Amino acid sequence: MNRKSLIWLLLLCAVCIAPWLIAANGYLIRVLTLLLLFAAMAQAWNIVGGLANQISLGHAAFFGLGAYTSTILLIRFGLSPWLGLAASGVVAGLAGALLSLPTMRLKGHYFALATLAFGEVLRAVGNTWSSLTGGPSGISVPMASSGLAQMQFDSTRPYVYIMLAALLVTTAVYWKISSSRLGYALRAVKANVDSAEVIGIDTARTKMLAATISAGLMGACGVLYAQFNFFFDPESIFSLVGISVRVALICIIGGIGTISGPIIGACFLLPLEELFNATLSSHGAGISQLAYGLILIAIILIEPRGLQALYARIALRLKS
Repeated sequence: MNRKSLIWLLLLCAVCIAPWLIAANGYLIRVLTLLLLFAAMAQAWNIVGGLANQISLGHAAFFGLGAYTSTILLIRFGLSPWLGLAASGVVAGLAGALLSLPTMRLKGHYFALATLAFGEVLRAVGNTWSSLTGGPSGISVPMASSGLAQMQFDSTRPYVYIMLAALLVTTAVYWKISSSRLGYALRAVKANVDSAEVIGIDTARTKMLAATISAGLMGACGVLYAQFNFFFDPESIFSLVGISVRVALICIIGGIGTISGPIIGACFLLPLEELFNATLSSHGAGISQLAYGLILIAIILIEPRGLQALYARIALRLKS
């Protein structure tokens, strides 16, 4: 076992032990749970944003679709959240495929704006279709007996392991794609679409397949958030800044297009955000957000490739 694998194994063990060490502090457990969930969401986004360089600002749409699909099936038909998880993945995946049809020829900021508009459309639909979504008042997950079958527990500790499993699954999917024929096709599309088509790659099919997988995983993460939070509304679940931009930032800061980038980015950004909100918010409105933004700008200016590349650069200098 090499040094890198050993470090990741130790981190995995630390995450497994952490809920028992901080069991008395529900706030820290909640932060850890959300950290793992956002790392999984960022890894799902990384399939499209990292491998194909299609910067999506509309992944909150798939996240929200997953949450609403599972919750509505549970309320109206009593369907288990685990079956709702599969249904949500299919619904979100189909939405990703349908969105990719008119946008697959778009690149750069045109693609980003198109995906952003899709997320905003779904947010508007969620606010107006009150009979299905609850409208601006939101929707609540029905309370059930505690247990794994209903994905509801008396404490937040079990959710840590569920989110960890989600992160491991999304990371495994990303690794499988990146090392497969699809991954090499996506890299070719990222480098140059026209050249990829010249060498025989079906760029439209490649982009659609990546978008479908990424959206399906994002929808599944939406189900986990709904079961963990018990309540959500269109403004929070389809949030541009809170979901779409944050997920993209996690990847960019950590190292876009790398398997460990989303994990590193989540481990850095979410605790930093919570720290600033806890320590600087009392000093004035917007102070914590200002400090948070300045640090992100500094990191991007110092190393545009993210924290992973910054660590590699520092390690190389120390070694030399």
